[in-house]
Amino acid sequence: MFKSRWMLVLVATLFAVSVLAGCGQRDAPPAPDPAPELQGTVTIAGSTSVHPLTEALAAAFMTKHPKVTINAMSVGSTAGIKAAIDGTADIGTSSRELKAEEAAQLQRIQVCTDGMAIITHPKNEAVTDLTLEQMRKIYAGEITNWKEVGGPDKAIAVITREEGSGTRGAFEEVVMGKDAKISARAIVQPSSGGVRAAVAGNPDAIGYASMGYLDDSVKVVAVGGVTPTLDSIRDGSYPVSRPFLFVTKEAPAGLVKEFIDFSLGPEGQEIAAEDYIPL
Repeated sequence: MFKSRWMLVLVATLFAVSVLAGCGQRDAPPAPDPAPELQGTVTIAGSTSVHPLTEALAAAFMTKHPKVTINAMSVGSTAGIKAAIDGTADIGTSSRELKAEEAAQLQRIQVCTDGMAIITHPKNEAVTDLTLEQMRKIYAGEITNWKEVGGPDKAIAVITREEGSGTRGAFEEVVMGKDAKISARAIVQPSSGGVRAAVAGNPDAIGYASMGYLDDSVKVVAVGGVTPTLDSIRDGSYPVSRPFLFVTKEAPAGLVKEFIDFSLGPEGQEIAAEDYIPL
């Protein structure tokens, strides 16, 4: 009798467990489908100053998404903006603010802020600080000798960027203002790297370049007593700064949006913070 009762309890228990298991299986939500792996190509064209940052962001993004290819070209801000408007580039990059007619045709996304450093040759030890007015006069051709600003009795070799460069446009806006023009006698270089190399090769030269291009081959000059650092650019005490922009013809979508979101997110901003002011 006892054995029969034990068997009945065992059977009932097994039946209950099977019922509960069946209910659990029916009630459990289906596992979500894995997100599709990103793949495709993004074309980026624009500012030579933004280019090192674009390349670093692209490399990190492609490492994370091996089936994605990002082609980044350094062609200048104006050319990059035009490429975005024409649709020949998915993303244009600019190191200057957009003009009204450009802004009307584009989506503007700021990636970070850059400081433009005023650079001289390391051998020019006497000149460590210049005011905005002194720089304006040097670039306008009104001050032509270093002795006029406390330096050696040497003619100043003025190095500038080409017309259409975002770096030149920002320099003209911040330093030259509306009433002064860069002298036609200034030596023109087609890239920030070219400016740095020209200054590094001439003890009497002066130039301007993005902070991302600085190295020991040139010396940074303070502006109004303030040197360009992450802190001085962030708090606005260093006066020569400009935005780094991504521009698109339409609101970003698909793979373009994925890359821009990555650039604006924690990983992308950590990369930007190595040389620039993150958002």
